[in-house]
Amino acid sequence: MKKLMFSGSIVALITPFNGDGEIDYDGLDRLIQWHIQSGTSAIVIAGTTGESPTLSDDEKVALAKAAVAIAGGRIDILVGNGGNNTLACVRLTERLNDTGIQGYLTVTPFYNKPTQAGLLAHFTAIAGATSLPVILYNVPGRTLCDLSNEIVIKLSELNNVIAIKDATADLTRVAELLEKCRQPFHLLSGDDATAVAFCQAGGHGVISVTANVAAREMAAVHAALASGDIKEAVLLDKQLAGLHENLFIESSPMAAKWALYCLKLLDSAHLRLPLVDLSSTGKNCIEQTLKDSGLYPQEC
Repeated sequence: MKKLMFSGSIVALITPFNGDGEIDYDGLDRLIQWHIQSGTSAIVIAGTTGESPTLSDDEKVALAKAAVAIAGGRIDILVGNGGNNTLACVRLTERLNDTGIQGYLTVTPFYNKPTQAGLLAHFTAIAGATSLPVILYNVPGRTLCDLSNEIVIKLSELNNVIAIKDATADLTRVAELLEKCRQPFHLLSGDDATAVAFCQAGGHGVISVTANVAAREMAAVHAALASGDIKEAVLLDKQLAGLHENLFIESSPMAAKWALYCLKLLDSAHLRLPLVDLSSTGKNCIEQTLKDSGLYPQEC
């Protein structure tokens, strides 16, 4: 029997780097503590927003161990274990199984453009490498690979495939998945701008970029949704609309890291190539957006 585990505002956490490009573990500690205090439901590390393509497997394992130690059982830690080499994903998953994490976020293979049958085989192999919960992740805007509802429904039959993060912004998918997936099965939005509507349609929460910057505010939105106060959720979410949009003004997580630096939650907004610093125009936009959202009244 499956157990529902993940809902509400889950953050797709950035990976903090120092000026030398190494992982900033003090910064990681500061961010995780802040999310615990702010009411974030769970934390995804080493996902797309965490610049996973630039992280080695050794770094992902080290990040997982560090995040679990910092969390100390106070918040669930999920790790991105996806990629476009199924065997490599399986081997990484096997290494991560004993780190103390609570589950995985597994993105569709990028660049290869597999068929739906290939996607079914890919996710089945990865889910078979662990007894921990697996959340499917469909983000065709980044991967050029769309996981169909038909395959999600089939994958939901696997005992440890417990949810999907859907970043398509296609709200018409929700009803069919609710009706046909083996229950219980969680539907999580991967698109902040439409997440409230997604939850109104039957979704259970969001894996959020905006929560990196507005953790307490995003938690409040999803607490209102959980209590059935749709009017309050919509009102709170409207105040975050600028962040939902402008955190993607340039390739994510460039803007999120700059915002965190402005909020003094990061000592450095450093990214790893091929991502570079946010442009001057982008920085000005994010600073203004933070002010408009009531999060940051001063100059960076």
